[in-house]
Amino acid sequence: MDNCKRYYTYMLECGDNSLYTGYTTDIKKRLFTHNRGAGAKYTRGRLPVKLVYIKGFETKSEAQAYEARIKRLTRIEKRRLIDGEQPDFPATVD
Repeated sequence: MDNCKRYYTYMLECGDNSLYTGYTTDIKKRLFTHNRGAGAKYTRGRLPVKLVYIKGFETKSEAQAYEARIKRLTRIEKRRLIDGEQPDFPATVD
């Protein structure tokens, strides 16, 4: 993880094998919050969750935009991104 970045877009794999995407400034704290059932409503009934993808950004708006782009991907495309098989998926759109 790049410590000079302040905002992170992340994906979690839930206990039911579904994927959840979000953004945060503190991934360790956010993962803890999700796993104690106090995170997003989506993850509360799908515990435990594990971190499967993270990307750092300089600004909140960049992290949120990337989160929105990931949410539009299919499950197969998300898996490819997680596995590093989708290197052409840029962080921003030109």
